[in-house]
Amino acid sequence: MRFYSEDDVQHFDSVKFLYINTSFANHIFTITLSRPEKRNAFTPGMAEEIVFALAYAHYHNDVRCLIINAEGSVFCAGADLNAFHNVSADIKNPTLPPISEEAKLGDAFNEIFKPIIAQVEGPVLAGGFLIICGCTFVFSVNDAVFSLPEVKRGIWPMQVMASLSQIVPPRKMLEMCITGKSYNADEALELGLVTHIAEAESIVQEVQEMAAQICGDAPYAIHQGMKAFQKLKQMPESEKHSFLKAELDQILASEDAKEGVLAFKEKRSPNWKGK
Repeated sequence: MRFYSEDDVQHFDSVKFLYINTSFANHIFTITLSRPEKRNAFTPGMAEEIVFALAYAHYHNDVRCLIINAEGSVFCAGADLNAFHNVSADIKNPTLPPISEEAKLGDAFNEIFKPIIAQVEGPVLAGGFLIICGCTFVFSVNDAVFSLPEVKRGIWPMQVMASLSQIVPPRKMLEMCITGKSYNADEALELGLVTHIAEAESIVQEVQEMAAQICGDAPYAIHQGMKAFQKLKQMPESEKHSFLKAELDQILASEDAKEGVLAFKEKRSPNWKGK
């Protein structure tokens, strides 16, 4: 990952996060947005913490799935404009290693080739779309709303467009940006912003079940497949099949592929190595 090196994340345990919490168990790495008093609006410093946590998950082979959830009644209200416009209002985390360039959430999510599940239990607004659009799956409660209200404040969701354009049709994206309309969970599901709708009482369990299912499948195959999926977006049609054949040959030669075939023959659960 270009924002933080593998050496940087070796100091992960010594970092004292100011705006997020993290936990790791059973191959599942959880990032919790923890600025509820500001509706989890992210500052430049908070964005750096999120990117650093993503970098940790990126470099650690034991991490097979990520979950992103949030404290409070709002999942994420986007960027804290005051902190972005006023440097003195942004409190940096002195325990973080120096970031190599300005933290860009959209780019950071694109560099994580592991499944990420967003657990949305409240509104997602403005730059919060950078998080849900960067996730592989988005579980939402029924009463969550999704909105890009920037134009109502004289702004336009510029960076969001890069992520959103990979998910929704162009005209619908422009509608969302121009009108600032709020979409309910059912509408978000139809648009592809949301992949699953869950009851408030069951969303945690459903997310955990999805994460466990992911962790039971071959991590190396998932990593290589998601990496190839990203590369396809920038590749000419004439090159895609040759590229994918070469990628498949690489997976077939992996330890996980050999273990998967052997476990199938022996009628047992595979013991994945992630390589």
